[in-house]
This record gives sequence, C-alpha cells and structure tokens, in this order.
Amino acid sequence: MVAAAFLFATMGVCVKLASAYYGSGEIVMYRGLVGVLVLAVLAHARGETLRTRVPGMHLWRAIVGVSALSLWFYSISGLPLPTAMTLNYMSSVWMALFLIGGGILAGGSRIDGRLMASVLAGFAGVAMVLRPTIEAQQLWHGLLGLLSGVLSAMAYLQVTALGRVGEPESRVVFYFSLGGLVAGAVLSQFTGGLHTHTWRSAALLLAVGGLATVAQLMMTRAYATGRPLVNASLQYLGIAFAFVYGVLLFGEPVHLVALGGTLLIVAAGIAAASLRQDNQARVRPAETLPPDIEP
Repeated sequence: MVAAAFLFATMGVCVKLASAYYGSGEIVMYRGLVGVLVLAVLAHARGETLRTRVPGMHLWRAIVGVSALSLWFYSISGLPLPTAMTLNYMSSVWMALFLIGGGILAGGSRIDGRLMASVLAGFAGVAMVLRPTIEAQQLWHGLLGLLSGVLSAMAYLQVTALGRVGEPESRVVFYFSLGGLVAGAVLSQFTGGLHTHTWRSAALLLAVGGLATVAQLMMTRAYATGRPLVNASLQYLGIAFAFVYGVLLFGEPVHLVALGGTLLIVAAGIAAASLRQDNQARVRPAETLPPDIEP
C-alpha cells in the first residue's frame, strides 16, 4: 500500500507535467490505453477471461470513475499537487456522508454522532486547505477537484457492488481503463483535439499509464492480503508524498494552515473508515474491502 501511494503521487507529478502538452481528455485516453493493453496481456498470461455477466454495472462504474478521474486530472493542472490530491482523497469522508444520508432516507432514528463529527471535521479541513492555497482564478479547479472526490466515493461503492457479484478486481480495472480510453478520446475532441508527441511528452503519457496500472495492482494485492483499515490509513501517505514533490519539483509554498487542514482531513478519513467498518461488522460478518481503484 505504501508503494501504491508513492506511485499514485508520482503519477500526479507526471499528469501535472503532461498537462503542459495535452488536455485532460487526452491524458485520460492514453492512461486508459496503457491500462487496457497491460491488463489484457496479464489476463491472457494468467488464462483469465475478460468476459463479464454484468456489463451494465461495469458501464456505470466506468462512467462515474472516468468522470472522477477526468476532473482530478483537470484540477491537477491548475492547483498545487498536494491540494489536488487532498481534495480527491476526501472520498472516505463523502462515503461517511452517504452513509448518514442513507440512514436518514431509510427512516433510521439514530445517527452516529461520531460519524457526523468525522464528516464535519473533514469539511473543516477542506476549508483550511483551500483558503490559503487557492487563488481566485484557481477556485474553479478547486471545486472540480472537490467534485472528483464525491464521484470517487460513488465509484468505490460501485466497485464494492461488483465485488459482491463475483467480479475480480483485474476485470473491474480493465473495463474502467476501457471506459477511460473511449471517454478520453471523445473528450479530447472538445478540448483542443489530439496533439503531436515529443519524446518527453510521450514518455510522460507512458509513465502516467504505467504508474497507475502498477499502483492499482499493488493496491489490489494490499487489500486482498492486509487489514482494510490499515490499508485505508496508509493510503493517505500519498498526500505526504505529494507535498514533498510539490515543494521539491514545483517550488510550491507550504502553508501551516493548509498543512493543518490536510492532517485534519486524514484524521477524519481514517476515523470515518473505522466507524464504517464497525457499523458494517454489526450488520454482517467482517469481509475484506475491495480496493478504492482510483485515489
């Protein structure tokens, strides 16, 4: 999980650099292309089939997941790298909010006050992160980065549903990558079309796709063999890696208020994951959570 978090942060660096050459749609397209090729070869080598009995579920997961990915890539192009990653990693807090809302709609009379506190703490952290780091012209990127976290949480829930019907993670990632390839190709036509390549820009695209695919496989392995809550906690190391990259490579300033907000979001996310796990354990036997496919 630590290695996966590091690779996802490194991918974010490559996305930020590649955004100087390509639109977000193109980057999503090439990322999906690399993922499709790698996973198809891997499935063939393992003797696995990519045929699915639930194409509709994969389609919905791809729509939500690719939307989240596209918005995240767009936010990376206009925000400090750690800020963009922090907003996307709000998915655990959003999932806690979905759980609270679902309980209310279902007519539940009790709301877990601790879960509500974790949600409020997460939003307080967002306010601390955004205020000192986002300038007026970056507000749009910030809002879309926040929305990417909402959609990531929805994609996570869909991955959970796919796991319950017996779909292996490799097949889920393959169809997600295929969706990114198709959607990115369409989106790129509205964001400047396809651009010519240089050795540097092509290497960045290859790095984005390769790093994301390897990181996803590592994350899948971590969730298959480790403790879900420990994995969820270690995943937040990606924000720390992004801070180091931002300072060393892009000269981004470190604001103490923003740093405090990031720590608050991390604490809220870990608390929300822990409380969700406790709530689920009361309803059904403990089970290994599927990986959060996108950071």
